[in-house]
Amino acid sequence: MSTQATPSTPSPSAAERPTRITVLVGVNALEGLALALGGVYMLVMGLLGKLESTQQAETVGITLVALGAIPLIAARGLLLLRSWSRGPALITQIMALPVAWTLLRSQGALIPTGIVLAAVAVTGLVLVLKPATTQDLGIRRGPRTTPEA
Repeated sequence: MSTQATPSTPSPSAAERPTRITVLVGVNALEGLALALGGVYMLVMGLLGKLESTQQAETVGITLVALGAIPLIAARGLLLLRSWSRGPALITQIMALPVAWTLLRSQGALIPTGIVLAAVAVTGLVLVLKPATTQDLGIRRGPRTTPEA
């Protein structure tokens, strides 16, 4: 066992994390939590028999909880500035767009939900595709070759 005290200052990566990465972490965490909570809700309602199809509710609930893990894992990776986290974050935003479109074409309270989801997804896409984000995550582009004359 070591007798040295752990430093109370945050790790260098946390101290140097750009705001755009922090916002991207929040976007992915928000989406992941929404999916997971929706899945838990479906599971509970299915188990209590309050939905038409108990089996379908349980299947959808388990699927939503599993899908919620993807953006949550991406958020954790982004928080730690891991390069691999860009892929799951990008996939999450791309998957959110058709859901937002479907909500926008529905009726009632689902339309404002679709607007919010679309805004969050587009914000996430802009942030994850920004070249500065790629640099911040340490992702290098392929070798640049110049044509020789």
